[in-house]
Amino acid sequence: MEFLFADWLGTPAWFWLAFLFLVIALTAFDLGVLHKEDREMGIGESLKLSVFYIGIALLFGAWIWYARGSGPGMQYYTGFFIEKALSIDNVFVISLIFTYFAIPAKYQYRALLWGIIAVIVLRGLMIAGGAALVNEAYWVLYLFAGFLIVTGIKMFFAGDQPMDVANNPAVRFISRHMPVTRELHGQHFFVRTADPKSGKRVIAATPLFLALVVINLADLVFAVDSVPAIFAITTDTFIVYTSNIMAILGLRALYFALAAMVHRFHYLKYALAAVLIFIGAKIFVSDFLLGGAKFPPVLSLGVTFGLIAAGVLYSLWKTRAQPEG
Repeated sequence: MEFLFADWLGTPAWFWLAFLFLVIALTAFDLGVLHKEDREMGIGESLKLSVFYIGIALLFGAWIWYARGSGPGMQYYTGFFIEKALSIDNVFVISLIFTYFAIPAKYQYRALLWGIIAVIVLRGLMIAGGAALVNEAYWVLYLFAGFLIVTGIKMFFAGDQPMDVANNPAVRFISRHMPVTRELHGQHFFVRTADPKSGKRVIAATPLFLALVVINLADLVFAVDSVPAIFAITTDTFIVYTSNIMAILGLRALYFALAAMVHRFHYLKYALAAVLIFIGAKIFVSDFLLGGAKFPPVLSLGVTFGLIAAGVLYSLWKTRAQPEG
């Protein structure tokens, strides 16, 4: 049993195993109990399930606070709120992808679930790589911080540029190298069908699989912003990974509520831009103005939460006269 208390990436192994068990249990409960059959999720159910996932994430943060102290606890909550807010932009892109491939709402949830499973693995690889870089060369954090500041400034002045799904390189590559059906085949990503040229039975991808691929590629693009943002808060790999994944786990439930009103959050991007600039700037403030002293975690959490809350409330107020959907 000694391996349970062995250090792994700066955290006892049993912490990682407990988190892994929680993720597996939530995913199995979601897929095997709540959504055993494909069906459309209403906004009410989406909001209730989202509250459940957010509650689990907050309780997990309370456990970290109790087991490891207030510092790691506040770092977890800061990372969670940032990732949750950034995911609203992700919802808009996912909605656009589903619309382009004409995916009915009753099949979207299962596609999102498999997308989340892929994200858990891909984010893990990105975070592990980032952690290795930071451990080998601390100055990489300055690159992350500078990147966040530049990204935040660009967000202030960038217009709304819709994603060009039709010209996505992955879609073109798959379409050139394997058969793709024109129509959906229920929840299936692949089906056996007759080749129009040879008449032989071949395995073909469905539009649902193409949507899944593009969604995961879009998440990698979003991770370029979110992963450096978390590393700018803490270099604790356990906090970085768990705050990321706990925020993403509830995204598929929140999607159906946000997709119907994502236009109401137009001004949130300015708040997110301010958050990225703040997170990047505090690295330089801590090291060069505070003489290496740690930036107060409670202040970091307060500023982050305040900016995001202000962005959400201002967006809802400015768009209060707009119809839903």
